[in-house]
Amino acid sequence: MNRKTISLRHIAPLLAGLLAPVAVLAQEADDAVLGMSNETLTVIGWVAAGALLGCVLARAWMHIFHHLLLEHEPLNSIEQRQHRTPRLRMVIATIAATGVLFVLSLHVLDGIAPFSTIPSHRLLAGFLAFGVVAILLQIKWRSARDDIFAIFVGTGTVFCLMGFSQALLSEGVKENPYVTALGIVCIIVLWRFLFGPWVPRIKAVVLGTFVFWIAMHVIFQESPDERGAYLLAAAVALVPALVWCWFFLEYHAQRKSLVLLMFFAGMLSTAPILFYDALVRHGVEFQFFLLRVVPENFNSISNAFVSGNIVNVTGIQSTVLSVLISFLIVGFIEELSKFWVLKQSGKHFFTSIDDVIQLATIVAIGFAFAENVLNPSYFLAFVREFLIDAETPQWWAFLGNVSGRSILTTMVHIVSSGVMGYFLGLAIFAKPYLEERHRKGKVAIVADTAHWILRVPAKNIFRVQMMVIGLVLATALHGLFNFMVTLPDLLPGQPQTFGDLFGSADASLLHMIPILLLPSFLYIVGGFWLFTALFYRKENMKERGQLVTTDTFVTGQVVS
Repeated sequence: MNRKTISLRHIAPLLAGLLAPVAVLAQEADDAVLGMSNETLTVIGWVAAGALLGCVLARAWMHIFHHLLLEHEPLNSIEQRQHRTPRLRMVIATIAATGVLFVLSLHVLDGIAPFSTIPSHRLLAGFLAFGVVAILLQIKWRSARDDIFAIFVGTGTVFCLMGFSQALLSEGVKENPYVTALGIVCIIVLWRFLFGPWVPRIKAVVLGTFVFWIAMHVIFQESPDERGAYLLAAAVALVPALVWCWFFLEYHAQRKSLVLLMFFAGMLSTAPILFYDALVRHGVEFQFFLLRVVPENFNSISNAFVSGNIVNVTGIQSTVLSVLISFLIVGFIEELSKFWVLKQSGKHFFTSIDDVIQLATIVAIGFAFAENVLNPSYFLAFVREFLIDAETPQWWAFLGNVSGRSILTTMVHIVSSGVMGYFLGLAIFAKPYLEERHRKGKVAIVADTAHWILRVPAKNIFRVQMMVIGLVLATALHGLFNFMVTLPDLLPGQPQTFGDLFGSADASLLHMIPILLLPSFLYIVGGFWLFTALFYRKENMKERGQLVTTDTFVTGQVVS
């Protein structure tokens, strides 16, 4: 934009941003919820027009004033005041984005808490206040512009995604194949846009804003008592999450923005499984032209598979096998989701395999935190059972259940995602890793053989191989733990100790060893041993540079 002239094309977006909320309010002037007269709307319109004119005149006057005093003002004074000078483009963008977000919240989020319970004039006041604060922050600190931009991106994305999700779950829409296809495509595109090509700080603010609005929706759709339970569960779950993050960051220091980015990404990686669960609970059936898609419970899918495809398996064997397959399906979806957000969020910021392993653990901790809060049978159930519904608060029982779940189940996510992160690191740094192996006289059997036979680059084969191995191992580790924990409840008599399992005498020491001790020992002790071995391998700690768009690696160069 030419700094010496202000044309109509510069003012038009500002007019649109100012008049969009006013136009919406004018259309709803007869609505009882609005409760505003035409005279009030006229006053708002004049105030908006006056604000616009004031911005334009102030901008023009400041240009004239600065130009006249430029030759007489010291350089340090110019530098000190320059970053506080409001830019017209910044004002235009902020007001226009604020108006667009207001329109989205008013018309797209109908029926979604907390927007559905707030009158339109209060929403308008809230968004106008936010726009004013955003402009003041950008005037005061130039660096705030990036954060304000990230907040707008995160807010707009979550509004659109929540609106599309609400539409897909509503009656009449899911029967229309065109609308259904369009809604799913838009959800996929917006989800991909959420992990855009920005630096870690901007990505962290975008995802943090997204998480904030989702949390607001979850909290405000409940009754006041349930809100308190959710807030208490979230506060309690946050403590072990912070402890776990601190513990693993002791291995290798990371930028705070990158840690926050991975933590928020881990929280959002629960979205696919939660969205699918919502489809199942609402009984949604999608009609895709000649196809009909009916989301079903994973237990039903695994039962149908076992009964229809595996012969000579009946009774308890069929039940156990169905549960194992169900847990493997859930584990695959969760690990695939964590794999995707880790890869999309950090592939341009990893500098070593150790980086990938460590940040994969942060993603796992974020996933475990969100799961502990959102799943009604975890921390929320502990709060209700031991603190709210109990005659007197049972703090020791509450802390015992919270500690057990915080340590054991979080460690399962960490172990499975950490192993997946190790193989993802090998895939990301496939080219330098293979070059090192070849210099040492070692070969990668699958990749080198495929390259010799098919003439496909060895690094491409190696990348696919490592990602597949990582996902398979992570799925197996995740699913097997859930299966081992659930197995005692599936067996006849529901044995709780090894003595019960093997039918030992009452005086046997096996009755003192609970069955759950086995998975606990394997994943906690074995998990710590595994992470120690992976973190301290010299080849994992080697700095290999960062991935750039030309698929080359620049050693020692920081790209942000």
